[in-house]
Amino acid sequence: MIAIVDYGMGNLRSVQKALEFLGARAELVTDPERAMAADALVLPGVGAIGDAVENLRKNGMDRALRAFLPMGRPFLGICLGMQMLFDDSEEAFGAGGGLVAGLGILPGRVKLLPGGPGLKVPHMGWNTLQETRGPLFEEAGAAPGRPDPSVYFVHSYYVDCADRSIVTARATHGIPFDAAVGKDNLQAVQFHPEKSGAEGLSILRRWLAAGGLA
Repeated sequence: MIAIVDYGMGNLRSVQKALEFLGARAELVTDPERAMAADALVLPGVGAIGDAVENLRKNGMDRALRAFLPMGRPFLGICLGMQMLFDDSEEAFGAGGGLVAGLGILPGRVKLLPGGPGLKVPHMGWNTLQETRGPLFEEAGAAPGRPDPSVYFVHSYYVDCADRSIVTARATHGIPFDAAVGKDNLQAVQFHPEKSGAEGLSILRRWLAAGGLA
């Protein structure tokens, strides 16, 4: 069973439907023990990182995530679920606050995308991925003449990963930014594969296959 962490934020049902379409058994989970017992874990999310991390901590799901990752079972973070894995975020700066703490599982900071002429923030819509590598992107853009994959983004902040060795995809919106990371059994993406049509389903299919879930 694939557990989709339900902490009151995020487009959970669309993620569940996409996984079920690919033949996986996926369940929305609010109980940390249920999450720990799963064959794989998905952490989705949209919204504010401070609220999301606080919601995880309220019922101990943050501790469950930390305990789950060393077990070697597949883990996938999506959008805010990727950002929360990092040390901290500048999200409170606009409100006159300081840095907001993330989960600190991966090194790096979440920063505000720059605006400018012709650049809308949030970055919402289709964009291409570059510099793809790793199990989620083995086929994407690998062969001569194969186009870079196009996926769907909805975000105002981006991850600036401190460990460049774990970056598995990049994209550009005003500036180049880290669009995916991967380390051991952990994979995370800034875009929404469940909203990215056939390419998104292919990425989820590769994640299932790489984790022995398909």
